[in-house]
Parts: sequence; C-alpha cells; structure tokens
Amino acid sequence: MKTCTVQAAADAVNRLAPRKLAEEWDNPGLLIGDPSAEVKKIFVCLDVLDDKISAAVELGAQLIVAHHPLIFRAIKNVRFDLPLGKKISRLIKGNVAVFAAHTNLDSAAGGVNDVLARKLGLGDVKPFDDEEISMGRLGTLETPMTAAEFARHVKAALNADNVRLVDAGDFKISKVGLCGGAGADFIQKAKFFGAQAFVTGDVKYHEAQAAVESGIHVVDAGHFATEFPIVHELAEYLREELKNFDVEVIEDTTAKDFFTTV
Repeated sequence: MKTCTVQAAADAVNRLAPRKLAEEWDNPGLLIGDPSAEVKKIFVCLDVLDDKISAAVELGAQLIVAHHPLIFRAIKNVRFDLPLGKKISRLIKGNVAVFAAHTNLDSAAGGVNDVLARKLGLGDVKPFDDEEISMGRLGTLETPMTAAEFARHVKAALNADNVRLVDAGDFKISKVGLCGGAGADFIQKAKFFGAQAFVTGDVKYHEAQAAVESGIHVVDAGHFATEFPIVHELAEYLREELKNFDVEVIEDTTAKDFFTTV
C-alpha cells in the first residue's frame, strides 16, 4: 500500500471541503506540521483540546483532523504557560500535525450542514440559494410537527443534553432551515425562504426576540450537538478516500458538550 503523508490527507479533506468555500475571516488548513511527514494514524475530532491531544499521542497518531481551527487569530507569542501555547508545544513535541476544515466544511456538499439535515430526517435538502458558498440548508419534514414536538425530535436525533425552544406561535412546522454551530445570523434568511423553524446553536436573547416577531420557531440545540455528527462522517469519508494508503483513521467518540443541564 502507498505511504500516507500529511499532504495526502489534507488533499483528501480539501476534495470534500475546498479552501475556496471558507469565509474570509476563517483559518482552515494545515496549522501545525510538515506536509511531507509520514502518517500512519489520523485522529478526527471536533476541537483540539488537551485531552484530544493526549488521545492522539497515546494512539500514536501523527495527524489530527479537526473541525475547529486550533489557531484562529494571529498570535504574537507562544507561551508554554498559557493554554494555546501549551497545546502547540505538546503537539510539536509529540510530532502531531493539525489540519482544520471549518467554514469550508460547513458549506461543502456532504459537510456539517448536510449531515445535520440528514440526522434530523429532512427531505428535499438544498442550500439557501444557488451560490456555491452557502452554509445554511433548507429541508422538509415528512410529517408536520408542532414546535414542541419538533424540539423533542431535534433533542432525540442529536442526542443532546437539552435544547432551547423559541416558540413563535401556534403553527406547525413542515419546512426547516438550519445551520450547525452559531448560525443565528441565518434565521431571518430562513424565514424569507419559507422555513417555519430554524435549528442552530448559540442563539442570543435578542435574536430569539426577532425570531418571535418574524414568526419563525427556533430550536437552539447547542454548538456542540449540531456539529459533532460531522466527526463520524468525516472519519468515514477519510477511510474511503485513503483506502489505498497504509493509514488508520480513528474518530473521537468521547467528546462532550461544555454545557450541561443542572
């Protein structure tokens, strides 16, 4: 079998989620490591946290593929006594490269939002508009639901600890808009395209108020629950894309939301 390199794995991810799909403010791509380095094991996760670095090192992985970039904004120092610098130090000492696919994976066909739509059981799924870069998705429910029924459906489908429902009135839902992560900016756009409900995470008070005033239900299932399903799908994709390479793809199955219900 062929030897896998960091670049070969990066090329595979880029075929699914081309860099051109990323937002201008984003920072996807190879963040740490040598493109020519040999890779025997790849660890796929949502966030490059301390425990995920430990897991990658213990597994003997040479590459972490994550959704959220470890380095997001420009940094002016790498201090080992601070969280980010400590992570960078551990990764370099452990010879672990880091590659991220963020908003490009959100917009990509088969990416975060298509996976979320599939988890919710939506049919006739399409982007908000015909533009190539479109993170939001629209889909239809097989059977119309009340807001409360739909909120319970989302919670079960995503195995979420909790969801928050913004109930905009007594009407049923058949058309749904969504954007995994922090997608509240798309609520009004979803309403414009005829959605009766919108699923996302990180909804703020005044965004909820605007949704009620516009007449669209919102289910806030949390940033984590709306994005974590991509980890399994991305791992499966890489297993198929790299099947001719001598490499093992391992997915994170232990990640948990930072928020819990008390």
